[in-house]
Amino acid sequence: MERVRGIGGYFIRAADTEALSAWYRDCLGLDLGEHGLWHQAAGPTVFAAFESDTDYFGSRDQQTMLNFRVDDLDAMLAQLRAKGADVAEETEDMDGVGRFGWVTDPEGNRVELWQPA
Repeated sequence: MERVRGIGGYFIRAADTEALSAWYRDCLGLDLGEHGLWHQAAGPTVFAAFESDTDYFGSRDQQTMLNFRVDDLDAMLAQLRAKGADVAEETEDMDGVGRFGWVTDPEGNRVELWQPA
């Protein structure tokens, strides 16, 4: 059986594609090349289904949530706050998994930040 080898892309609708791309570059440090190509660091990726009525993604209109691995969650959240980003006040610690925080991008998409254990 053939199997997928990893996430090949994540595509998002935006009213202003240039502004949203700039936000991900300037606030989260995504160094995107031509056609949005990003060479990310190797590491774990989680693929999980959630109940259709979950509030975990923020708005119920949001069907998926992007999760980025970070080295230092506190430093990333401070950086985002300094740039005026909409950062959730709460964080979550999950034994054996890591720490989580959230930011909402300018288009209203909740993004999860994960510092693996």
